[in-house]
Amino acid sequence: MATVIDGTKLGKEIRDELTSQIAEIGDPPPCLATILVGDDPASAIFVRGKHRACKRNGLLSLDIQLPASTSEAELLARVDELNADASVHGILVQLPLPDAIDEKKIAAAVLPEKDVDGLHPFNVGKLFANEPGRRPGTAEGCIEILDRSGVKIEGARAVVIGRSEIVGKPVAMMLLHRHATVTLCHSRTRDLASIAREADILIVAVGSPRLVKGDWIKPGAAVLDVGTTTIDGKLVGDVDFDAALEVAGLITPVPKGIGPLTIAMLLSNTVAACRAQTGR
Repeated sequence: MATVIDGTKLGKEIRDELTSQIAEIGDPPPCLATILVGDDPASAIFVRGKHRACKRNGLLSLDIQLPASTSEAELLARVDELNADASVHGILVQLPLPDAIDEKKIAAAVLPEKDVDGLHPFNVGKLFANEPGRRPGTAEGCIEILDRSGVKIEGARAVVIGRSEIVGKPVAMMLLHRHATVTLCHSRTRDLASIAREADILIVAVGSPRLVKGDWIKPGAAVLDVGTTTIDGKLVGDVDFDAALEVAGLITPVPKGIGPLTIAMLLSNTVAACRAQTGR
């Protein structure tokens, strides 16, 4: 039976490790600004969690909430204000945005040094080139789980299902830089199940509930489930958890799996951004 990862515990470990860095920075502490456009319930929950984590760790946070009717120009203007505010060290625009707003344009508007989500083209290029820079928190969280759980990445066969800009693509690149052999799959991949069965490390991030069945999993594989979908008021992942539990060597649950790591890495990125901007 698989080892079930306690994401809450691991996330706390990472946040505790930041305590000494925050103390070294002194006053004022690092500050994260979030912008939420519209009233999507899931996005609102994610944003609240980020601000609670900031408060627990002694970071400042600025919670900007805008109506769904906000225009792209208005959102860009708010981003520009935060870019110019030296007291703000990290900026995160919560996704998804309303259809009328170009997410790529907004990502490119955030100053690279304040881009704690790792979505600015400059930071994406840094990731591609394997140079230091900001990485998307969820992708970083996946790597942290593997490292802290003793999973060997070098030489492993890794399969990533989902090619999003915020999880699939970056985590595939990060695994490649760690010398895994990586297959990146998506909705048009043929015979997806047979490819998944080859994985020593299987990361699933598509938002399709219980897509991955137990017989898709190689015995002993590390399975990281990034997907979250609400069904009958209950959060479920992209992996059939009960079936996978009998086959995998390691598995993350939904909830309390990847989510706490995502927030922990966001705080880590904010602290790093503050140190780089202030020299403290």
